[in-house]
Amino acid sequence: MKHFIAFFTSPNFWSIIGNTLTISIYSILAAFPFAILLAIGMNELASARARKTVQFFTYAPYFISTVVLVSMMMQMFDPRIGILTKFLKMLGYSGDNVFGSPSAFRHLYVWSGVWQQTGYNAIMYLAALSAINIELYDAAKVDGCSKWQRIWHIDLPGIRPTIIILLILNMGYIMSVGFEKVYLMQNPMNLGNSEIISTYVYRIGLINSNFSFSTAIGLFNSVINLVLMLSVNKIAQKVGETSLW
Repeated sequence: MKHFIAFFTSPNFWSIIGNTLTISIYSILAAFPFAILLAIGMNELASARARKTVQFFTYAPYFISTVVLVSMMMQMFDPRIGILTKFLKMLGYSGDNVFGSPSAFRHLYVWSGVWQQTGYNAIMYLAALSAINIELYDAAKVDGCSKWQRIWHIDLPGIRPTIIILLILNMGYIMSVGFEKVYLMQNPMNLGNSEIISTYVYRIGLINSNFSFSTAIGLFNSVINLVLMLSVNKIAQKVGETSLW
C-alpha cells in the first residue's frame, strides 16, 4: 500500500492524471468522427480505382514508425527551416519552437495521430458498410431519398453497432496513452503538459529501479481502465441493444 499512497500523495498526481485523461479524450473525440466520415466518403465513391487510391494514401501513414513520425514533425516545425513553421510565420505566427510550447503539445500529438491512424480505423467501418443490404439503397432511391438522406438513414444506423463497440473498447484504454510517442515528443519545456502515467512510471519506477512502485501504478491504471470499460458497456446496454456482452 505504501506505493499507492506515495503515488496518490505525489504533488504531480493530479497533473499526471489530468494530462493522461485530456490527451486520451481529445484523441478519441478527434479521431472517431474522421474515421467514420472517411469510410462513408470512400463508400460513396462510384469509381473503384478512386476508392482504392484514397484508401492507399490514407492507410499508408499507419505504417510509418513512431520514431520516423516524430522526426518528421520536428523537421517540419523546426524554428529555422521548418516548412510548417514558415507557413505559420506567413499567417503571423512568431516562429518560436512549437515543440517547446506546452499548449501546442496536445494538438501536435492528437492531430498527428489522426493523420496517421484515420485510414486504418476507417477499414473497420468500411467492412461494416459492405455488410449493409444493397436492397435498402435501391428502395431509398425509389422513394426519392437524396445521398445525404441515405447516409443518415441507412449508412449511420448500419454501422452504429461497430461505432458503439469500438467506443467501448477505446474507453478501456483511456488511461493508457501510448508511451513511445509522448516520450519522444517530451522536452523540459513542455513537460508540464506532456507528463502522463506511462512516462511517469518510466522516469520514477524504471529508471530508479523502483519496480514495486511502477507495478502499483500499472495496477491502478488497469483497474481504472476496467471500471471505465464496464461502465460504458453498461450504459450502452441500457441505451441500446449493442454491447460487448
